[in-house]
Amino acid sequence: MPPGIAMSCWASEPDYALGSHLVRTLKATLAAGDGGALRELILTVEPVDAVLELDNDDWMKEPATQLPPGVLLGDLDHLQPLMDQFFQDANMVLEISKDEMEWQVKSPATFGLSGLWTLEYKRELTTPLRISAAHGHTACVRHLLRRGADPDASPGGRGALHEACLGEHTACARLLLQHGADPDLLSTEGLAPLHLCRTAASLGCAQALLEHGASVQRAGGAGRDTPLHVAAQRGLDEHARLYLGRGARVDARNGRGETALSAACGAPRRPDEHARCLRLCALLLRHGATVDARDEDERSPLHKACGHARHGLAQLLLRHGADAGALDYGGASPLARVLQTAACVPEAAPQRTVQALLNHGSPTVWPDAFPKVLRTCAPAPAVIEVLFNSYAQLCVSESWKGVIPEEVFQIHKAFYQSFFALAGTPRSLQHLCRCAIRKLFGKGCFLLVPLLPLPASLQSYLLLEPEGVLH
Repeated sequence: MPPGIAMSCWASEPDYALGSHLVRTLKATLAAGDGGALRELILTVEPVDAVLELDNDDWMKEPATQLPPGVLLGDLDHLQPLMDQFFQDANMVLEISKDEMEWQVKSPATFGLSGLWTLEYKRELTTPLRISAAHGHTACVRHLLRRGADPDASPGGRGALHEACLGEHTACARLLLQHGADPDLLSTEGLAPLHLCRTAASLGCAQALLEHGASVQRAGGAGRDTPLHVAAQRGLDEHARLYLGRGARVDARNGRGETALSAACGAPRRPDEHARCLRLCALLLRHGATVDARDEDERSPLHKACGHARHGLAQLLLRHGADAGALDYGGASPLARVLQTAACVPEAAPQRTVQALLNHGSPTVWPDAFPKVLRTCAPAPAVIEVLFNSYAQLCVSESWKGVIPEEVFQIHKAFYQSFFALAGTPRSLQHLCRCAIRKLFGKGCFLLVPLLPLPASLQSYLLLEPEGVLH
C-alpha cells in the first residue's frame, strides 16, 4: 500500500462507535505496514460504507504515492494487481481532500432559498473510472468496466462520461457508451455530457454521443443552454454544423433569452478566433437564424457584435438585414455600443464598425451629444473622423478642447488641429455633395455607392473612409 493514504468510513449514527473503532484499527494497520491485515480489514467493510481518502499533498506532488497508481497514471500493469490484492470492488468511492479552503454552499432546503455559504476545506468524491476517463486512460477504463464498474456512477456530481468529454478523450467516451453509459446523464449542475464538449478537440466525443442517442435539444445548467448555445459561445463551427445536421433548433432560447446567434455575437474572442466565429454565424444565418432576435435586455446580435467592435461580424449581420437603428432596454443603439468601447479596443479598428453602421443607415449621434462622444473616443481619432463626416454641418467649438486629455491631443496632434480649424467654418462643397448623395441613398449606401461610375478614391470618400485629417 503506498504511503500517504488514509481510510475514512461513513457510518450511520448507531454504528458510530464501530466506525470509529474501524478507523483507529485502519490507522494502526497502515502505520505497521501490514498488507495482509489491511486486506482483511477492507474486506470486512461494505463497499457503500467505505470511502478512500487521498491527501492532495501526497498524490498530486509525489507521483509515487498516488492511489491507485494505475488509475491516476494510466498504468494497467499496476492497476490489475492492486485491484486483485486490495480493491476487489471496481465501484469503490474515493474522497479527495484539498488543503485550499473554498466557499461551499449548503442545502437551500435547510437554510432557505439561497442556502448558506461557508468557508471550508473542499472534499471531492470520485471513482477510479472517473479518474481514468478524465485522464484518457483507455486501457484502465476498459479493465474497470470489465470488472463491473458502473459507467453511470457519479458520486462527485459528474459521471465518467462527463469527464471523458470534458477532457476531449473520444476513445474513452466511445468505450463508456458501448458499455451502456447514459448519453444524457445529468450532473448535479444539470449538464449532460454534450454540454461539456467545449473545445474543437471534443468533436469526436460529440459525434459519439449523438450516435448513441444523446439529445441535441436538451437545455441544461443554470443558463439553460442547449448544446448549440455552448458551441456558439465557444465559436465551435464544426460542432454547430453537427448539431444543426441532427435537428438542433437554430432559434432555441436559453435562460437569458438568447439564441445561438446572439450567444455567438456576445462572447469575447481572441483575435485568432474571429474567422471561426464568422464561419459559425454565417452557418447559423444560412440555417435560418433570426438576425434581429432580442435577448432579455432587448439587445440584438448586432448590439453585441458592436459592443466588441467586431466589424466583420457587424457587416455580416447588416448584410443579412440587421436593424442598424435598434434600441435596447437602456435606449442604446448599436452605434452607441461601439462608441462606448472604441477607446478600449484600438486593435479592433472600431472606426470600421462605425463606418459599416452609418453606411447601412444607422442614425448618427444627436449633435448636442457630440462633446460627450469626443470625450469618450478621443484616443480613437479615426472614430471621431468617421462620425463627424456623417453630419452635413456640425458647429465645432473651441471649448471642446477641454474634454480631450493633453497627452491624447499631443499624440494625435495633426488630426485635432485639423478638427478645431473647422471651428466657425462651413464644410467644403465636396463634403456637402457627399452628404447629399448619402442622404439620397439612405440605407443603401453600402450597396449603391460601389455601383457609381466614380474612381475608387471617390467611392471611398462617399463611404466615409477615414483619411487622418479633416478638410
